[in-house]
Amino acid sequence: MENIVERIAMCVENGKIDSRSPYPPAMKGQPGADELTLDALKAGISPTDVLSQGLIAGMNRIGVKFKENKVFIPQVLMSAKAMSAAMKHLKEYFVDGTVRHKGQLIIGTVEGDLHDIGKNLVSMIAEGNGYEIIDLGVDVTAEKYLAAIEEHPNAFVGMSALLTTTMVNMEKINRAIKERYPHTVTCVGGAPLNQEFADRIGADYYTSEPQALVDILDKLTA
Repeated sequence: MENIVERIAMCVENGKIDSRSPYPPAMKGQPGADELTLDALKAGISPTDVLSQGLIAGMNRIGVKFKENKVFIPQVLMSAKAMSAAMKHLKEYFVDGTVRHKGQLIIGTVEGDLHDIGKNLVSMIAEGNGYEIIDLGVDVTAEKYLAAIEEHPNAFVGMSALLTTTMVNMEKINRAIKERYPHTVTCVGGAPLNQEFADRIGADYYTSEPQALVDILDKLTA
């Protein structure tokens, strides 16, 4: 069991999707996260172990490497693709309750901002670490956030902005959320932001990169 689950983790960490994928070159022709996950489930390994010890472990490793500037966005994207290929075999177990998510994360790029690379990276790494993602997309208004929170009352909320001109909208959205749902945890991030800004608008957490947000969520759900 440990061998195949560890191989799944290695495939996710290295972005090895399946046997047809030429990336990474050192693993060319080898089975990837796709086949190994299916093999593990057929062998009777629990979906929870495949998720936690395989997929989550692999995404956590690549997340730490990204945080330490040892890998860059293309490698993270390949890891996310490998994770997604494996996740399709686990979807039914989420539906029937065999495997449970750690929590839910509502995420979007705030009103007036159409940039989504940062948001997508956070979504991929958080999903790979066991969180259900409710992705609202870009140019997200306060009303859309509030509607999503009403539908998912226990979810965490993530807001992203890349433009300094849209930071005022982030402040407006956070205020609206806190007025209606004061206990909802809000997290903000993006290139022009800092801890001082997050404190000023009343956001609960600020992070400068994806793995830091996952670390925060893990502490809150522990």
